[in-house]
Amino acid sequence: MDNKNMIELVKKMRAEMGLGIMEIKSALEEAKGDEKKAKEILKEKGFEKAKKKAEREIKAGRVFTYTHSTGTIGVMVELLCETDFVAKNEEFMAVGRDIALQVAAMNPKNDKELLKQDYIKDGSMKVNDLIVGLVAKFGENIKLGRFERFEV
Repeated sequence: MDNKNMIELVKKMRAEMGLGIMEIKSALEEAKGDEKKAKEILKEKGFEKAKKKAEREIKAGRVFTYTHSTGTIGVMVELLCETDFVAKNEEFMAVGRDIALQVAAMNPKNDKELLKQDYIKDGSMKVNDLIVGLVAKFGENIKLGRFERFEV
């Protein structure tokens, strides 16, 4: 793969995934320029990072809510992280809102079931992949806390 194509692919993947340039470049080199394979490599590295950070103390987070337009379904979700800095990040907040929407739509019985569900906005991902992506991006332990779904 020539340098110009490599640069364009790194830019594209950085915009999509929000990871570091060198991390993406390294994965592309390992995958010999195959974007799909590089994404798998990055995903695997993200899971490894998440495992390493799983024991770190969580002291911050946010509560997200969703109310269906009919007013008959409401959800509260707690997404936890290590610092206030991450809790205030727009991408963290977007994932929290998406998880609240997921709970409203799919009505999981518990957190294990929720994390294993296909993500409603992208069936190629699981809900857990959203959280692992945040861990890889921010370098912090991020976990799903409590959630509750109300239906009239």
